[in-house]
Amino acid sequence: MLNTIRPKGRVIFAYLCIPVALFIFTVFVPLIAALYYGFTDWKGGPVKNFNGIQNYVQLFHDDVFWHSFGNNLYLVVACIIGQIGIAFIIVMLINSKLVKLKGIHRTFGFFPSTISALCIGFVWKMIYDQRTGLINWYLTEVLHKYKNMKSAPIWLGGEAAPIMLVLSIPLIWQYIGYYMVIILSAVASIDTSVLESAEIDGATCFQRAIYIIFPLIKNTLLVCITLCIAGNMKAFDSIYAMTEGGPGTSSMVMALYGYNQSFKSSNLGYGSTISVGIFVLSLAVIGGSQFILNYYMTDSYDREEKKRKKIRDKEARIAMKKRMKGGA
Repeated sequence: MLNTIRPKGRVIFAYLCIPVALFIFTVFVPLIAALYYGFTDWKGGPVKNFNGIQNYVQLFHDDVFWHSFGNNLYLVVACIIGQIGIAFIIVMLINSKLVKLKGIHRTFGFFPSTISALCIGFVWKMIYDQRTGLINWYLTEVLHKYKNMKSAPIWLGGEAAPIMLVLSIPLIWQYIGYYMVIILSAVASIDTSVLESAEIDGATCFQRAIYIIFPLIKNTLLVCITLCIAGNMKAFDSIYAMTEGGPGTSSMVMALYGYNQSFKSSNLGYGSTISVGIFVLSLAVIGGSQFILNYYMTDSYDREEKKRKKIRDKEARIAMKKRMKGGA
């Protein structure tokens, strides 16, 4: 009976090909198209003249692009510390016995990550506004640090604070809850007997977090760091809403620079080159961070054990080949 209703292999294969085809069409086709257009001087019309590697040479010497890359790296570091670090601390507080109504904390903590980044950018732009913003109102009317709002600091582009630090705060605030949920799921998978034994042995909350929980969820933290790097290397929405890369190019990021070149300057060929540059640099940053984190988050015993395992596997393969040749 089961054999009669079971679909044939080619039917299953056809259904599995649909998501693969969609993935190729939405990811690889645009990437290949950007790579092709990067070798042209396409301005948006039907004419696409091949200009070799001229766009890539220009990109290599483009100070604005490399300044934008530095701003992206600033966001990556700030958000790894802010988003994942604060999320880890909040998870430890939620899992403690002192906190009540834990479900409500989880729900409201995750809520900001469901809001559009563009909307959050506009909201924080109003908060940072010099004359009507909430921050300057508090400094003027509550703390009385300034006579009026006009004399209060300019947050977006002024000298009150580094512009990239100001822009990173909305990003940190938005995604703390996102990483909090991921880390919560990892902590929930830890056997409670391990934590109870540590508590009986006299370990404090800080010691349990650093020496027990942190090593047990390090793989989850690596995933969080990878997601954080990938997200901030393509940061665009909130920065576009708050400053549009200004003043000047002080808050410019790579994706926004590529957008400006492609659609505001109608230089789609060079904009495609910038897109390829973003892809390559993102892979390099993610790969480099993975290598560094895997090295420093693995102790010397584990590294030596991996080396010995590789040697044993190699010797086993050699012995297998010798036996096969002897049997032949």
